[in-house]
Amino acid sequence: MIYGVYQNVRDSAWLCLRDYKINKLPVDVLSIARAANVRVIKNSVVNELKPNESGFSCFDGKQWYIVYDDKNSIERNRFTIAHELGHIFLGHELKKGYLSRTKVFVKKPDIEKEADMFAARILCPSCVLWALNLHTADEIAQVCRVSYAAAQIRSERMAILYKRQKFLTSPLEREVYRNFEEYIKSNK
Repeated sequence: MIYGVYQNVRDSAWLCLRDYKINKLPVDVLSIARAANVRVIKNSVVNELKPNESGFSCFDGKQWYIVYDDKNSIERNRFTIAHELGHIFLGHELKKGYLSRTKVFVKKPDIEKEADMFAARILCPSCVLWALNLHTADEIAQVCRVSYAAAQIRSERMAILYKRQKFLTSPLEREVYRNFEEYIKSNK
């Protein structure tokens, strides 16, 4: 991935955490959606998802909506909602009124990878994982309430970050860290 794209996704996730005053794990994605005036709807209510889709987001000209498959696990649904928020906050291009339909891909398009990165970074912020000294997928899955698969990917990225020891180098990351300081102190 191009570093500038990575930086944009990372910084957008930090802005989301900062601007919506997120200060504890697991991150409450529904509170972010409410604060951003995004309506989140269970698919069992609207029956709009196609087979093998986890969720989608759309804009009707006035209101953003996220529909998610409420038959999935809570951990998967949290990631799906965060992923769809990623599409919205990253400004991904609309297609026929829909921003994104999240489904299983053989090869993921770049915007899907970006939305996944955004979701991982708001649900499992690296500076908080670092401050709590979390390393393994099991630890990350439990504390952040994400699936083991998502936690495994995040733990692999964290291994790189731990090796570099480049935490809190960005003023924006330091702001996110300050939001979580009380939580970190009470959970060390």
